Amino acid sequence: MFTQLFSIIAPVFFGAAFGFVWARLDKPFDAEFVTSLVFNLGTPLLVFSTLTKLDTDPQAFADLAMVVVVAVVCFWLISVAVLKMARLELQTYLAAIMIPNTGNVGLPLCFLAFGNQGLAYAIIVYTIVSLTQFTVGLGIASGSFSPRELLKNPLIYAVLAALAVMVAEYDLPIWLASTAEIYGQFAIPLMLIMLGVSLAKLRVTSIPRNLALSLVRLTMGLGVGLIVSHLFGLEGVVRGVFVLECSMPAAVFNYMLAMRYKNNPEEVAGLVVTSTLFTFAILPFLLAFVLKL
Repeated sequence: MFTQLFSIIAPVFFGAAFGFVWARLDKPFDAEFVTSLVFNLGTPLLVFSTLTKLDTDPQAFADLAMVVVVAVVCFWLISVAVLKMARLELQTYLAAIMIPNTGNVGLPLCFLAFGNQGLAYAIIVYTIVSLTQFTVGLGIASGSFSPRELLKNPLIYAVLAALAVMVAEYDLPIWLASTAEIYGQFAIPLMLIMLGVSLAKLRVTSIPRNLALSLVRLTMGLGVGLIVSHLFGLEGVVRGVFVLECSMPAAVFNYMLAMRYKNNPEEVAGLVVTSTLFTFAILPFLLAFVLKL
């Protein structure tokens, strides 16, 4: 078990540590360019390549997507209740607690823990959460909601294209499959390096409060993941992936939104860093638990 856990954790820590040290050494890193590259090219091709390579019923992905929606709604309800009881501003903290980092941390972990099948399920979770981030999360930060933001997200088109291929049982031309696979592969390592760079540049404030909110994020995610997966009868790899993705820390993108709309970005930065480090600290125990589900 130790060898298995180390083989999963080591690549995650290496990528994040490399990005962290790189930023600390003040080496050049165009965060805006890399983020745009991963979001607009790497991740959509990773989604398309992974889904079209697997012989899986598209209905299974649709069912998982609905389960993820239920989990996100639960996150929203619990987060609102906790923040109101704590008398903390919803516009600052709600998205950060509600929306987990299913991309930078979740995708690599699910791939390393469960292989290509796990990555495929994780991509469905990531897609739903990402769409939530760019609609609901954006609406919380800006104070207005725009469904049109969905049409600007390339993940939608990648998933729709992949599902069309799966439903039609169409064999992709070798050149297309190879191109999507090669250019999709850079997304995961770049996500981890970006995470490290982001952590190096963010500053932690209000440590006691951020530790408490980090604990809320983890326990809420793990609890909702276990309960919802049980209620919907998820088993095996799909349940492990779902619970693991639900338990991820606050997403770095929440800090970017806080910066853009001036919603106490230093507080959100502290929560992102604290929750990520908190998750990394308990990662061996979390993985050991999830792998036994």
